[in-house]
Amino acid sequence: MRHLLAACLVFLTALPLWADARHTVLMDVLKIRELSAILHAEGLAFGATLNREWLEDQGGPAWTGQVTRIYDPERISEGIRAGLEPALTGEVLEAAITFFASDLGAKVITLENSARAAMADETIEQEARARFAELYGTSDPRLKQINRMIDAGDLVNRNVTSALNSNYNFLRALVDGDVYLMSDDEILQDVMSERDEIAADTLNWLGGFMTLAYSPLSIDELTAYADFSETAAGKALNAGFFAGFDPLYEDISYALGRAMALNMIAEEL
Repeated sequence: MRHLLAACLVFLTALPLWADARHTVLMDVLKIRELSAILHAEGLAFGATLNREWLEDQGGPAWTGQVTRIYDPERISEGIRAGLEPALTGEVLEAAITFFASDLGAKVITLENSARAAMADETIEQEARARFAELYGTSDPRLKQINRMIDAGDLVNRNVTSALNSNYNFLRALVDGDVYLMSDDEILQDVMSERDEIAADTLNWLGGFMTLAYSPLSIDELTAYADFSETAAGKALNAGFFAGFDPLYEDISYALGRAMALNMIAEEL
């Protein structure tokens, strides 16, 4: 009995280690570190925009250092992993690994990361948005597959909710930092007043990004990827990403707001 109990304890202890190893494999096939570096660069660019529009380009090295720390790539990677781990287990986890370890899955991730990095160029972003706008509402077969993926992941609504939560946390941080005097209801009302505009912009950005990213795929490859997005593994992966991104970017937005408040108050002094 004692030996049996010991064997069971060893087995049970090994389970989390095995799961942890498989999630590391998932992170690898999804190239999360590469994605985190891209998001870090996006964060630095957004920080430069905030510096220009809110601080009249007076933030200097101190502001740049704050933004760099807030968008730490390791923090972003760990935030994503924190969402993916509970969302993908067992057969669903293995199905996701199998797909993205395949030639098509690897190609998709490479194209997605390349398109995301490319859209940092405003000209490329506007061209991608314009191309999607031309296709939107038509019977284009590639648009049909993109729409399947958007619907399967409820991508517009989820991204809009994330954007609203981020805006709320940024504004709340400014209030906590004594830049504005607003109640929670007033903050919420201010944020929600932009919902329709954010929804329209989100659809256009998503469509532009997906049109650009998947343009090198054949229609058969794109259809296969859309098929995967509708599976349990595809939906779990999408849910896991949002479960990681939502709290991550809420924290980032609040941190940016507090840093902004400190800089604005310092300027007044």
